[in-house]
Amino acid sequence: MSSALSRSFLFVPANRPERFDKAAACGAHQVILDLEDAVAPADKGAARGFIAQWSGRGDAIVRVNGADTPFFAADMDMIRRAGVTRLMLPKAEPGALNRLVGSLDRPSEVIALIETVRGYAELRSIGKSGLVSQLAFGNLDFGIDAGVTETAQELDPVRLQIVLESRLAGLAPPIDGVTTSWTDPAAFGAAVGRAKALGFGAKLCIHPAQVELVNEAFRPTADEVVWARRVLEVAEGANGAAVALDGKMIDAPVIRRAELILAGALGHNA
Repeated sequence: MSSALSRSFLFVPANRPERFDKAAACGAHQVILDLEDAVAPADKGAARGFIAQWSGRGDAIVRVNGADTPFFAADMDMIRRAGVTRLMLPKAEPGALNRLVGSLDRPSEVIALIETVRGYAELRSIGKSGLVSQLAFGNLDFGIDAGVTETAQELDPVRLQIVLESRLAGLAPPIDGVTTSWTDPAAFGAAVGRAKALGFGAKLCIHPAQVELVNEAFRPTADEVVWARRVLEVAEGANGAAVALDGKMIDAPVIRRAELILAGALGHNA
């Protein structure tokens, strides 16, 4: 499944190779092998080796260390040698993107993780850089950098702006950040539902228990699919004339929403 149609992105510490295959088989649409926060400095060298060994038989996104860290150059050397073409860049800012592209030797799919106030301020240039395929929100680091404690919806204005800038740049809907608890399904489900309502197309996961909850929350409901099919059938039969369904006008935005619902349903069945 392409990243654009993916809904669940599961982080796996890159120094835990025994978890790679399990993560790939747990139902997550995408696996992110994490060289950054999940791996202590002393373990990063071994973690790079594990990624290189696994890359020949598994497909994953690799989150490298920040471009301003002493680990970045070695990460990118491994990326080139192993032929990895799908990357997540933490603390994405224009300067970091420039350093990343200067280290690549082949076209790559890059997810830019917005984790700093400066990155947020540069959203437009990041989205339109031509280097990025998708934006993701690093809400935990962003909250620290911004001095905001996220207990409920304090960072939702930032989320909405990431969605709008993704749309303006013609990118896939962005990926919402992590929710640290996986033992409260109701609270987690509410967080995923809010992200979906704001226009996010996916969510970062830190535990396999979160994966199916994310997949289910983003999957169009049976009622939505039935409604979307009825809308398109009525619109097609009208041949461009004004038409109503269930007492409501069917116009271009309604038709487009129906198309998106069916595209999402097909993507989940792919």
